This record gives sequence, structure tokens and C-alpha cells, in this order.
Amino acid sequence: MATMPDTSERNWAGNVAYRAERILEPTSIAELRGAVSAGGRVRALGSRHSFTDIADTDGALISLARMPREIEILPGAVRVAGGLRYGDIVGELDAAGRALANLASLPHISVAGAVQTGTHGSGDRVPSLAAAVRAVTLVGPDGELRTVRRGDAEFGGSVVSLGSLGIVTSLELDTEPAYEVAQTVFDGPLWDRILERFDEVSALGHSVSIFTTWAPGDRAQAVWVKRRALAAGPGDAAVADLLGAVRADGPRHPIAGAVAEACSPQLGEPGPWFARLPHFRLDFTPSVGDEVQSEYLVPRQHAAAAIAAVRARGEAISSILHVCEIRTIAADDQWLSPSSGRDSVGLHFTWHRDEQAVRRVLPVLEGALEPFDARPHWGKVFDMGAERLRPLYPRFADFRALRARVDPSGVFGNAFLDRVGLGA
Repeated sequence: MATMPDTSERNWAGNVAYRAERILEPTSIAELRGAVSAGGRVRALGSRHSFTDIADTDGALISLARMPREIEILPGAVRVAGGLRYGDIVGELDAAGRALANLASLPHISVAGAVQTGTHGSGDRVPSLAAAVRAVTLVGPDGELRTVRRGDAEFGGSVVSLGSLGIVTSLELDTEPAYEVAQTVFDGPLWDRILERFDEVSALGHSVSIFTTWAPGDRAQAVWVKRRALAAGPGDAAVADLLGAVRADGPRHPIAGAVAEACSPQLGEPGPWFARLPHFRLDFTPSVGDEVQSEYLVPRQHAAAAIAAVRARGEAISSILHVCEIRTIAADDQWLSPSSGRDSVGLHFTWHRDEQAVRRVLPVLEGALEPFDARPHWGKVFDMGAERLRPLYPRFADFRALRARVDPSGVFGNAFLDRVGLGA
């Protein structure tokens, strides 16, 4: 098993320096089990795309990067190694004529890390990525393998578990027949149209994203519409009319001025599901790289009011913001998922990498969203502590009890879990 003694390692954005004593890279399940059961605290290290210390520990970080590459096509599902990125599995899945229902905005993230933090794509009828999981296998604190399947009593707490129940070795994901998607961008939509007809706007495609910088004015930046190729729906002229917008005359990047070459093909050109659902291509740096991110999910019925509340604070936000993306997410039944039990609207903020400035504005932003029971994305920067978080999750106490039973010694504990009220 490879050991990486230099723990000056950082996350993808560079805003978190890991403080672990050592970083281990097991190359087999046997080595992984030995690393977990050797003693001391451990945490899994995935694609490093979290913007908080959720993955850190004062013990050993265990990277899954050198674990065997496992992709097994099953009837109606695919079994994959937890450390693989979505971009690593989609080609083989598509070649077998199968697809996932949705993907996140970038294919660079690991499957285990994405589902463990409740990461999502977009769509009125599409729940978080965790909802596709039908089985998860973990190495527990004693080094033993444990598989939890959909229908098991503890399944609702085992997929979005923030790395606190074990190291995920593999997952089984639901699949469906492969399909094509076409993506079209509409520039300068009117806020009045978006807010007054939000349900119509979010239903324009399989996945719809509204981008804004919250700058003053009556228009947002753009609406990106991703449609399944055979799905019925209004034509581009009707969509533009509904939005009070114009169809983009060339490729766009979510961040104005950034090079659109990094983005998935647009202009209404149909293509494979995995090459259109993400905003960014696997072989390019997603977004701008030099950034910090936050996200809050509110119940869908509060969408217009929550957006209006953030717009009212646009002056405090826009100066340190690259862009904000607004998307819909269907409800799931994972206890700690930010969209658990409620259809949701996510407001995702891509900030300039000035974490001090971001930390100063977060109380303003979270204060604006507090009346709408906003839940933060676990892997992105937020200011809310245990007292605010606990009442937002009806199964919070159930998860604490599950964690106490599975990991009574706190092998997978860390400062992050303590801070959010899920520690030992």
C-alpha cells in the first residue's frame, strides 16, 4: 500500500489544507480493510471537490485512487467502484446501451463522494444522485465489509452519510436505456417572467438552469435548457418568447467571459446523455477552478420568494460572485439529503476564492434564506451550525443513532461532523 507522507495536500479549489498525519493509497480491498482497522481515525479522500473540511481528519486519509477499476453492468443497474468518477463510467455504460437518469454539472467528481454529500443534477422529476443508489458496500470501523440495500431499515441513512459510516468500496446504481440530449442557451431572460411562471420555466426541459450574478436589473444572465431528444416541448422561438430572452448565437460558459470550449456542446445539437447533461467536459477544468462554492436548497413552493430575498441582497453578494445557478431537484428519501422529503430548488453560488469575504457575506445570505428552511450542501461552504441544522432534518436523531451503532468509537469522526451536530 502506497503511503503519501506529505500531507500538505489540498482540496481541488485549494482553500482547504488537509491536516491528516498521513495519506494512504490502498490498492486492494484487503489493504483497505487493513488500513481502516489498524487503529486511529480515518476518512475517505475522493476527488477532493468538497469545499469544506468534511473529508479531513487528524488521523489517516485514505485515497481510493489506486483501487481496482470496477464497472459491472447488471440487469437494470451498474456496479461501480466508489472511487471512480462519473466521467470514468459513463462511456462504458453508454456502450452497453444504458444510461443514468441524471448527472451533476461536472463529471469530474467521484461517485462515492457525490452521493455521500447529497450532490444532485437538475430536473423537476429528477432526484439527487443518491436516489439512483440501490446498494452500497462499505468497510466499517472494524475492517469488515457491510452491504446495505434499498429496502433495508438503515438504507435511508447509509447513502448520504457524509463519510461517517465507513469507506465506500462500491455502489450499485439504477440505469435506464441510453438516450440523447440537446442543449440550448437563452440569453437575458426577464426576472418577472421567471418568477411569475417559474413552474413553466423549470419544465422547459429534462434539466433547466438559471444563471445570474444578482447584479441590479430586470434580467438574469441566461437560462440553459437540456431536453431529451425525443421529448415533446415548445420550440426555441416559443421558449425565447416565454422568457423574454434571445436564443444564444454561440456557445456560452456559465461565467461571463470564460472560455466556452470547456463546456458541453450547445446550440441544440443532440448528443449522448453523458456529453450533454454536465455543463463541463471531463478533459477541461470545470467552472474556473479558482473559486469557493456554497449552495442552499429550499422547498420548491418557496422558490420565487427565496429568489426575491436573495435579489434584495444582490449588492452584498455580486461583488465577490462569479455566478449563481438556480435548479430544481425532486425529493428523495435519504435522511440527510438536502432534498430529503421535499421537492427543492437549489441556489448554487460560485464565489471568487476569497474565503474571508465569503464568510462575511454568508450570514447575510443565510439570514435571507432562513425563513424558507434552506438546507446547505454538505460539501460546500456554509455558516450554519448544529442548532440551525438539526430541525431541518426530521431524521437527524435517527441518523445520529445509526452512526452511534455502526461506529461507536468514532473511527470515522472528524471536526466537521462535530461542528454540524453529528459527532460522537
